[in-house]
Amino acid sequence: MNFLAHLYLSGDSEKIKIGNFIGDYVKGKKYQNYPKEIQKGILLHRSIDAFTDKHPMVLKSANRLKKGYQRYGGVVVDIFYDHFLAKYWDQFHPIAMSKFVNNTHEILIRNYLKLPKEVKFFLPFLIKSRRLESYADLEGVSTALDIMARRTSLPDQSGFAMQILADYYQEFEAEFRSFMPDILGHISQNHNISVTTPNDWHLNEGR
Repeated sequence: MNFLAHLYLSGDSEKIKIGNFIGDYVKGKKYQNYPKEIQKGILLHRSIDAFTDKHPMVLKSANRLKKGYQRYGGVVVDIFYDHFLAKYWDQFHPIAMSKFVNNTHEILIRNYLKLPKEVKFFLPFLIKSRRLESYADLEGVSTALDIMARRTSLPDQSGFAMQILADYYQEFEAEFRSFMPDILGHISQNHNISVTTPNDWHLNEGR
């Protein structure tokens, strides 16, 4: 999962949210240098990634991207799934997305000194561009892929990714919708993290 989903899956704890947000930038046992609640967030992040990487719906989504991205297809799927989460946000969270993003920005700013240097570097750009909200639009998805291609080892194949998304849009959405109840169940059962959905629909999924 990408930034928006990790924040969404953090529940109500401010410190867990910080840890989950910075998880990619804290390697090995360095998580032990953080306060206990932030440690929980970092370990939650790792658990979410491990669960996601092995999920059959995610693997199915990633397989369509193999030609352009090879083993990095899952990274692109993370962004695609953030797109669907942002696009259909009102179906997944009772708090309006703009308010959720504003609250998240405030939390990150309040805890700026606790953030890894890489996160301190890009945080002002993330806030100014309202990047978390921008995932709802295809242009925002393309921009996110371009940024990652410049700053990480992700192949520069944004045009290919966007074409695959367009060609299989309904399939990606269906796989995302199938995946979400499972990841919500995973964090609830294994990390005691409760995410409130409208009418708590996720509690009845699979019954």
